Amino acid sequence: MNENTTGRGRFEGRVAVVTGASRGIGLAVAELLVSEGAQVCLTARKAGPLKEAAAALPPGRVLTLAGRADDPGHRREVFDAVAREFGGLDILVNNAGINPAYGPLTELDLDVARKVFEVNVLAALAWVQDAVAHRDLGFTERRGSVVNLSSVTGRTPAPGIGLYGVSKAAASHLTRTLAVELGPEIRVNAVAPAVVKTRFAEALYEGKEAEVADGYPMKRLGLPADVASAVAYLASDEAAWVTGHVLTVDGGLTVAGGTA
Repeated sequence: MNENTTGRGRFEGRVAVVTGASRGIGLAVAELLVSEGAQVCLTARKAGPLKEAAAALPPGRVLTLAGRADDPGHRREVFDAVAREFGGLDILVNNAGINPAYGPLTELDLDVARKVFEVNVLAALAWVQDAVAHRDLGFTERRGSVVNLSSVTGRTPAPGIGLYGVSKAAASHLTRTLAVELGPEIRVNAVAPAVVKTRFAEALYEGKEAEVADGYPMKRLGLPADVASAVAYLASDEAAWVTGHVLTVDGGLTVAGGTA
């Protein structure tokens, strides 16, 4: 678990839901929020990895519920449990995402495309809709914060993962639109990483990490903690006047003219 080096306890008394939290960026976000005082509900598709992830976190501070991000029943179960166990909600982190398609858009299976949009875009919207609608949570009264996970591929096309980029461009614009609609009670922001060293992104750097990293001014790929720190900033009171913003966290890749 990440150590709280700030000592500020930015999230004392706060409650968060993090989707896709059994590993990678989602788990790093959950670890950081807990380390700074939050109670966190971790969700992901599989119960086993979720339990393993929670085992390293302080007992009584975390709740785990397995299910698909695009399943309305799972979302209802999560919000009911958060209301019952933690009494409210302050932070929603939409991290769950998929990328099962590789290749040119002209050869894309449209059923696969529909599934990508169901998870990466519509499910993120649905989590926000349900959080706002769930009266037991008091999300608006508690001045809520939503942080979505986008990607630099939503700005600059990347070879082979074009549909993923299209879905993340939609996620970025969804973020901006929700920020306009939900302010001032709820702030909505996003983080757009480049390649981060996770199992999800392995195909983009496996066997060629040094070559890929050389295209980044920082000369390394991202780590889950790099993204988690950005998410935590946007979720915190330090960003109290920040909404509708998509924060690029890419080691300088895009300013150097690179693509993920």
